[in-house]
Order: sequence, then C-alpha cells, then structure tokens
Amino acid sequence: MHGLAEFLEKGGIFMYINLICSAAVVANIIERIIFLLFKSQLNSKGLLDQLRKLVQANNVDRAIRLCGSGNAPLLRVAKAGLVQVHRGEEAVSSAIEESLVDALPDLKKRISSLWSLANIATLLGLLGTVTGLIRAFAAVAFAAPEERSAKLAEGISEAMNNTAMGLGIAVTCIVAHLMLNTVSKTMATDLESFSMKLENFLVGHARTGASAAPSGEARAAAPR
Repeated sequence: MHGLAEFLEKGGIFMYINLICSAAVVANIIERIIFLLFKSQLNSKGLLDQLRKLVQANNVDRAIRLCGSGNAPLLRVAKAGLVQVHRGEEAVSSAIEESLVDALPDLKKRISSLWSLANIATLLGLLGTVTGLIRAFAAVAFAAPEERSAKLAEGISEAMNNTAMGLGIAVTCIVAHLMLNTVSKTMATDLESFSMKLENFLVGHARTGASAAPSGEARAAAPR
C-alpha cells in the first residue's frame, strides 16, 4: 500500500488524472460484465422450448408472465411478440422486430467507449511523461550541482511512472474491449436467431388460429 502511494505521489498531477480515468474504466468494465454475463445470460433454446409448450397449450398469459420476470433482452423480445399474438401475423412480426431493434444496442452499450478511454489514458500518460522530462532537464539547468542528480532522478521517475500508468490503463481497456465485444456479438447473434425462430412460431400459431376461427363459426352456423 505504501509502495502504491509512493508511485502515485511521484507521478505528479497527471498521475491523479489517470487515476480518475482508471476508475471510469473499472466501473465501465464491471457494469458490462454484470449486464452481459449475469443479467442477460439466458438459455435461449430452453426458453424457446418452454414458450412453445405454453403457447401450444393456449397458455399465452403464463408465457407473458414468464417473460416479465426479468429485463434480459431475450425476455423483452419474447414478451413483445407474445403480447401481440392474438392480433395477427403482422402485429407479431412488427412487435418482435421493433423490440429487437431496441434490445440490440443494450448489448453493445459503452463497450466502444473503452477505445476512447484507452486513447485518453495513453495521452495523459504521455503528457505526464513530457512534464516529467521537462522537470528533469530544468533541474539539470537550474539546480545547484549537489542537487542535480536528485532532481534529475525525480523528474525521470515522474515521467516513467506516468508512462507506466497510462500504458497499463490502455492495455486493460483493449483487453476488456476484446473480451466484452466478443461476448456481446455472440449474444447479439443468439438474440437474432431466437427472435427469428420465435417470430416464425408465433406467426404460424396466429395463422393457424385465424384459419381455425372461420371454420368454427361455420360449424356453429350450420343447420342441425
């Protein structure tokens, strides 16, 4: 702990600015991990099979309640289609497509900002490096002979500490971006596949219900 405090102190003002940048990076990464790996992680195949069974058993209300139990993109898209299942094919298709358009950006949200934070951290580290070198050269030019070595070492230490801090944050951002982007793309593909399969099933169910209704009315109207 003492070593970390000394490292930050020797880095000068830009070190503390980079520290704020690193806090933003950590908060961003943690929020995305919680959303992607915990709040949005569902078994799409299992959910689709369960919804099919409920709809085929004419238990649409229970299926809607099941989808309302969470805020995951899969559940939101499924609920949007199920709510419109009694209004016909076009209503189901439109509802699922609109919900999909709204849900996909949530999977990619704030991941691209990691690239910007990496660039900012690198530039802040570079600024700290430059100011540290300026201090070092100024020490050589103006300090007393017996203080030159200490001042030069202090300025170079500030420069290197800022370089290390900036590059460390940038590398963290790039690695996190690679991992989170891969996860979000996989989940987006899974969501699109789930939406297409659900839409085909619900449209088929709505079409079957629509075709069955007139025949039922005809039988009721037929003379006995």
